[in-house]
Parts: sequence; structure tokens; C-alpha cells
Amino acid sequence: MGVTGSIAAYKAAYLIRLLVKKGAEVQVVMTPAAKEFITPLTLSTLSRKPVVSEFFSARDGSWHSHVDLGTWADAMLIAPATASTIGKMANGIADNMLVTTCLSCRAPIFVAPAMDMDMYAHPATQQNLERLRSYGNHIIEPASGELASLLNGKGRMEEPDRIADMLEAFFASQNILRKKKVLITAGPTYEKIDPVRFIGNYSSGKMGFALAEACARKGADVHLVTGPVALQTVHPHIRRTDVESADEMYAAAVASFPEADIAILCAAVADYRPEKQWTEKMKRETESLSLSLTRNRDIAAALGATKRDGQLLVGFALETNDGINHARTKLERKNLDLIALNSLEDEGAGFRFDTNRVTLIDRKGETTVLALKSKTGIAEEIVTRVITLTDKK
Repeated sequence: MGVTGSIAAYKAAYLIRLLVKKGAEVQVVMTPAAKEFITPLTLSTLSRKPVVSEFFSARDGSWHSHVDLGTWADAMLIAPATASTIGKMANGIADNMLVTTCLSCRAPIFVAPAMDMDMYAHPATQQNLERLRSYGNHIIEPASGELASLLNGKGRMEEPDRIADMLEAFFASQNILRKKKVLITAGPTYEKIDPVRFIGNYSSGKMGFALAEACARKGADVHLVTGPVALQTVHPHIRRTDVESADEMYAAAVASFPEADIAILCAAVADYRPEKQWTEKMKRETESLSLSLTRNRDIAAALGATKRDGQLLVGFALETNDGINHARTKLERKNLDLIALNSLEDEGAGFRFDTNRVTLIDRKGETTVLALKSKTGIAEEIVTRVITLTDKK
């Protein structure tokens, strides 16, 4: 729990007590300014842990590891969060222990703003909050009422009992996919020409890995089948199978699908492969070279043809033109329940970006356009939609 320099810092004491009563283990990280409003002794007494504020202990010189704190937590809550801290978080200005811990934190981050109404309404603050949302952070909207300035307006930190209830509800929702088995494909495939060359694409795998982490956080047992990528999984409930070619991905996906409750096909699988593969490196001996290609087996179509009642099949479509019509055709043809449409016409979306913008289309024709945000944020929205569809199965 992060505490910053706001008059609302007194509420942190009540909030820590509520969280501890609910069974939470709370580690407090304060900014130097926060100590002007409430003492570390008060918060350490309530949290039953020494409060961390500086990078090094003044007493013995020991280092407080922001990395260890960031990987230890199941959630990080900044309450109260001042306009200054929100701005630093949004722009990666890690000049104190709290913001440094935020940047190292792998867990969901919750931000409870507290400031005067004009500061909260200022375009800079609103832009910073929107940027935090795009990173996947959860913003706990401030309440309206009388402020320390004696003005009336929006800017009061939400009450501690409401914040504690929100966190409790969040963690309850994290197990909503418990006992569900989820198959996810991710990344590109490489179709070998010779020992050093291949046909491939620009997929980084980031979207598929974000989906795997999102499903695992909600309690699912995830089987991630991935092409060649430079990414690592984090959650222990993710079982990873590395493949290279479309044929290898097909075999792994078809073998795993019968046990899956949900399959999300996010990989950018090559449609064709070289008909011939050279065992030795090809030499540049002619002015031109023609490669004969043969079609790869269609993973989505194969899974759609064998899908049983109760299974949910989600596909992706990357289009450069007429995306909605192409996506709807693919959804029907391959017996998908939901399709996520990417368009290379959208700035900041598609291959190699950390952000994405997708349009979700289901079998009833309902279309939902998701705003541009981090792939982690997009993954959360897709999984939320998948859960809704699963409940209807």
C-alpha cells in the first residue's frame, strides 16, 4: 500500500486496519511528503510491518528492494494518490521508493486519487489518469463533497470501507475461471526454407501472453502454445509448449483442445509453407528464385469442426481492409463464438506494439469496439467478455 503526501493520509490508517481485519498482509510504502501528514509509527503499528520510505535504511544502510516488493504483492494500492504521484507514475519518473515499486510491480495496481477539485479536473491530471488506465491500472474514482480547501466538488479520496470492499470483490473475481482449462496460441510460426532461412511474420506474441496471464490470474489452468518469441511467462498456472512451425502448433493445439473449456487462438499462423525444405544452406547462384508453397492446416477450422457443447472458441483476425466483413465471415466459417478484429489501419495496434485496439464480434453479431490501451488492458477486457459468454454456454 502506497501512501502519499495528502491531507487524506489519515484515511490510510483506517484502510490498513480494515485490510488486515479481512486477512490481508499489508506492507506500507510512504513518500517522504506523506510523513508530514501521518507518522510511519502509526502505519507500522497497524500493518504490523516496518514502513518503507527510503531506498536505504538510515539505521544500518540495508537496501530496500523495490523489485522484491513489486514481485511479493498480489495487489498494489496507492491511497491517497496525489496529483504529483499520479503524474510521476504516468510518466515513469521513479524518484522515490513508492513510484519505483510501482514500476517494478507485476500485480494489479489500484489508484485512489485525493486532491482539490480544480487539480483533479485539470487536463494534465485527467490525461495522466487516462494514461494509467491505458497501462491497465484500476482508478478508484474520488467522491464529491467538502474538501480541505472548503470548496465542494470531486476530489475526496473514496472512503476506506468502500476501497476495502472493492479490493475484496476484485480478488473474488480473480477465481472466476477456477477449474477451467484454457488453451491459448500465441506468437508467429516460422516455416523453414533451409537451415538458416524461413517464412515468418512480425508477431511478437505480446497479446497472446497477456491473455495467458489474464486467464491464469482469474484461476484458470492455462496451456500456452507459442511460436518463437522472446517472452517469458510469470504465473505458475501457465503450462508452456514451444513450437516453431504451423504444423507443430496444429498438432499441439489439436491434442490439447479436447480437454479445454476455452480456446483463444491468438497466434499469427502462416497460411503456407515451402513445399520443399533444403537440408543445406541455399547458395545465391541465379538472378531469381521461385518458391513453391503448400497450404498449412487450419487450426481454427479444425477446432471449430470438433468443438463440443459447452466449449468456447475465440479467434483473432488481422485485416488491412474491410475488416468487419472479413471477421464476420471468418467467425461463421470456422465456427467461432467470438472474434477479435485487429486492423493495421489503427495507429498503435497490431504487431510489435505494446498497445492494441480491437473490435469484438460474437455469433449474435454484437460488435464492441475497445479503445486503444495496453495489451494487458485489452486482454482483461477480452477475458471479461469470454467469461460472460462462458456463463451463457
